[in-house]
Order: sequence, then C-alpha cells, then structure tokens
Amino acid sequence: MAEAFKDQGGAATMNPSRFERWIASKVMTRLSQTSAVKARHAKAERARSKVGATHEVHYFHQVEDGYSHLAAQLLMPLLARYDIELRCHLVRADRGKNVPESALLARLSRYESHLVAPGYGLVFPDHPHEPDAHHVSLATRILAAQSPETFPEIAATVGDALWSGDGARLDHLAEVAGCAAIERAEEVLEAGTQLRREMKHYSGAMFYYGGEWYWGADRFYLLEQRLAALGADRESDRDPIASRPAIELPQRRDNKAFTLEFYASLRSPYTAVVFDRAVAFARDAGVTLALRPVLPMVMRGVPATREKGMYIFMDAAREARSAGVAYGNFYDPIGNPVRNCYALYPWAASQGKEVELLSSFLRHAFVLGVNTNTEGGLRKVVEAAGLDWIAAQAHRQDTAWEALLEENRLAMYRSGLWGVPSFRLLDSTGQAVLAVWGQDRLWLLAKKLCELVNEASPAS
Repeated sequence: MAEAFKDQGGAATMNPSRFERWIASKVMTRLSQTSAVKARHAKAERARSKVGATHEVHYFHQVEDGYSHLAAQLLMPLLARYDIELRCHLVRADRGKNVPESALLARLSRYESHLVAPGYGLVFPDHPHEPDAHHVSLATRILAAQSPETFPEIAATVGDALWSGDGARLDHLAEVAGCAAIERAEEVLEAGTQLRREMKHYSGAMFYYGGEWYWGADRFYLLEQRLAALGADRESDRDPIASRPAIELPQRRDNKAFTLEFYASLRSPYTAVVFDRAVAFARDAGVTLALRPVLPMVMRGVPATREKGMYIFMDAAREARSAGVAYGNFYDPIGNPVRNCYALYPWAASQGKEVELLSSFLRHAFVLGVNTNTEGGLRKVVEAAGLDWIAAQAHRQDTAWEALLEENRLAMYRSGLWGVPSFRLLDSTGQAVLAVWGQDRLWLLAKKLCELVNEASPAS
C-alpha cells in the first residue's frame, strides 16, 4: 500500500480515485488476513524444507542507532537458544523518503532505548547526544572486520563501548578483535544497505526470517514465536528471551491529577490498533485523557513509499492479532474522509463525544471496511459515535479543526516526537514526565505512572 497515491505526473495526491482507493484497500485487507499470513509462512517453510536449508535469520545493524544496540544484545541469546543460522549485516541510516525526519528518529532511538531496555532485560546508558563521530567510525570498522561467527559475539560489546563514550575500550577492541580499513568498512556498509534495499526494507535493528521483518527488541517476541512454532526452540520449556513487558497499572485508580496526552491520526494503522486500548488504559488507570489529534503525515506533505506503507500495515496487523484487537478489513480513508471527520471534531468535542467520533471512524475504516468517502459511510461513523447526523450538517464545512490539529502537531514535535500514535504523561503540575512513540508503549506508560503514584503516596 502506498502512503499516497500518484497522479499521472507522479506527484502525490491526497484524493485518490474511487478505483484506486478500492483496489488498494482490497489488496491490503487480503494480505493482512490471518489465513494469508499462515499461507505465506507455510510456503516459506516448504521452500526451506525442499532444499534442506537451515532456519536462516538475517539481522541488519546500524551502528549509531540506539534500537540496534538493544537488538545486538539479543544476538547471542538467539543463537544459543534457537536452531538457526544467523547472518549479520552492517547498514547505513536511510536518508530517503522512508525516514524523512532522520535526525528526530536518531534522537528518539537514544531516548527510548534507555527507557525500554530494562523491560527487556537489556542495557542502554542515558545518552541524549549523538555518539562521537570518531567512535562511530571506529565501531563500524571493528564490526566490518568480523566474520559471521564473531560478529554476534562482539556486536553488543562494541555497542556498549560506543554508547558509554569509552574511546579507550574501542581502541582496545580494535586491537584484539580487528579493525577494517575505512575503504573496506564502506564496502561492507554499502553491501548490507544494498541487500536490505533489495529485500525491500529501510530500517536498522531489523531481523528478517522467511519473508517477514521483525523490528528490534520490540518485535523479537514475534520472531521467537515463529521459530518456536517451527520446532527450532531448543529450550521450549523456558520463557522466551524477550517477551513484551506486561501492562501493570498502579493499585490506586483515582489519579485524575495525572494526564495522558494521546496524539492520534485517523489514517494511522497503529493508531487504529491502539486507540480503544489507550482510552481504556486511561480509564482503568484513573488518569485524565487528553485527546490531541493530528493530520496524517502524508497529508502534511511528508513523503512515504510503498515498501514503508506495506510494512506498517502488515506489522500493525500482527500487533493487533497479538493484542486480540479486531483489525484489517480496511477501506483507505486518506484525503477527504479524514478532513470530513476532522471538520466535525470540534462540534463532537463540544458534546463530549470527541473520543467516540475518532474511535468510530477508525473502527469503520480499519475494522468494518466501510467506505468513509461516501455520505452513507460518514453517516455510519457519526451515528455510531452517538451523534446526530442531521445536526452534524451545520458543521461539515467548519475549519476550526485545522488550527487545532496544527497546534497539536507542534506540541508533539516540541516533545521530540513526530509520528503517531504518541503519548505524553503529565504530572500533577502539568509537566511532561514521559513522552513515547508507538502503540507498543502502554507498558512503559504504566510503569512510569506507578512510579509517580508511589511517589505521591509514599507508604506510611
């Protein structure tokens, strides 16, 4: 699925034709179905068994990426536990349309890696600034000199020295483990980056197995599940290496002094997967929910590619299945459907129905397969939210939403976030104590909230 459709001149357009919208929606719906996923897995396994190949896992490592350092710490445990052949590749950061905010992503990778590492039993130092360029170069040259056997053994050690700013340790590692010439390191980087491109991906910290991609520590549990299902787990009686942490809310549930800001978008698969769960999270935790919708990235002029759109939609489908969330019967709401719903947002908010309106839209577009680009489709959205369709007509052309959504976007960017869904947890003084990106961060929000509640109510 492309994030934007193309007109005849090749420029992005936010209002695809009826046929373009329909065909893209049908394709993505079909590909994301559980039966289709199982069929692809079975096909990959038949192909592997036919030639007698091992379970081959590829890993793509980006040295200056925080998420990659978390993933590197999983390489040796992965090899030790699963009957696989691991092929590791060094890659460059993607600077193209797939990562339009590369500096923001790099900063976020450092910030978030420090926060999430303990939840997976991993380590990442508090490192708000970019790693030293000389250290990055040296770390790259060390890893470029490794054989397939030694790369998994040393990757985490090199990363630990890099992210600790320990130049002396890197120098020592270069002496004892080897260090490629700059030219050779460039060749290795280019080869890994080209392979990743040919395999149709763009990110670091990525695992690949049997036609499917798994991002870093956060999707490692899915890779483990797949390998275990194939009988490749040598220790199946033990817990997985890196299960996603559980969401554990504080025992005290009257926490209205704390606020959860929820930055959501009506065309975001990940928002669709987490929206109702985030609302329930705020309710169950007893915190105040502040919904802050933003315009979809592609409708803000941020470019995207077909490979990125495909990965996001399919990954969201996996996450929905894991969370037991309905998802995948899709009818693309890009362009006018999104605008038409947002036009009604201030009116819905005035009636205390803003959450219901966005929830209804996402459910109709991503779960029920309703064409929200029609009058009948939008009416279903409005009425399912408990709003009056006749009364809504007076607000169809309202434009107050435009300034509101732009204000939300700027607030999100000021927090170091730019994608959705994103969250900010505010304490009783209104100060942001945590800002995180992704539908897979509810456990981290719960952890921080427990800390805040315990600080506010110390044991007597």
